[in-house]
Amino acid sequence: MTHSIDLNADMGESFGTWVMGDDEALLDIVTSANIACGLHAGDPQVMARTVAAAAARGVSIGAHPGFSDLQGFGRRRMTLPHGEIAHLVQYQVGALAGIARAEGVRLAHLKLHGALANMAAEDTGLARAAYEAALAVEPDLTLFVIARTAQQGAAEQIGAPFAAEIFADRAYEADARLVDRSRPHAMVHDPAIAARRMIEMIRRGAILPEEGAPIETAIDTICLHGDGPQALAIAGAVRAALQEAGIRLAAPRAAAAPEN
Repeated sequence: MTHSIDLNADMGESFGTWVMGDDEALLDIVTSANIACGLHAGDPQVMARTVAAAAARGVSIGAHPGFSDLQGFGRRRMTLPHGEIAHLVQYQVGALAGIARAEGVRLAHLKLHGALANMAAEDTGLARAAYEAALAVEPDLTLFVIARTAQQGAAEQIGAPFAAEIFADRAYEADARLVDRSRPHAMVHDPAIAARRMIEMIRRGAILPEEGAPIETAIDTICLHGDGPQALAIAGAVRAALQEAGIRLAAPRAAAAPEN
């Protein structure tokens, strides 16, 4: 456990007067913010506020694109040609990159959202289409990939910098994919259990699935969701456990200021 660990959370998911999560509180816990780009969640005002709040705290900023599915929160699968997925990702990355530049920062990373992320974890070709599209807009992005899935395989194939991600509040299948949210025990609700699992996985250098053998992996970043009733408690417990274990917390790389 010599390298630092990043704590990331999805945020900027409110829309108009409808509020999702407590971004202000989460920003005091995490080191990276995955900001919704207006299609599965968020809107231009929310995006700008979230970018500004993250930048004020020195939190690294990343794009969190998903399917254009506001009603389903981007968690419903869509069958789209790879070219359409590429443009969908570029549209969202470009929008957030523009808002970030106006606030004086640049995007540091990309993390796919919801059903798009789950599909990319199963399909290397789809993941490559999304990643190459994003990098065509912002070439210096670090890709946050679900560790040991097709997402990581795609990042390795294209030679892009990536951070291997594990999830504090999700259970795992034997092949390193996340247990589908529709299934029992897919979510971890107890903050103490979530924190204990993260320390154990980091110490063992492995994902610990519900069934099957440990899956050895690098661990660079931990996802802390912001949209559940225990979200803040889990986030706080994980951060405290890491600090107690003497693990340094830091984003994979700092966002660079734009050139004038």
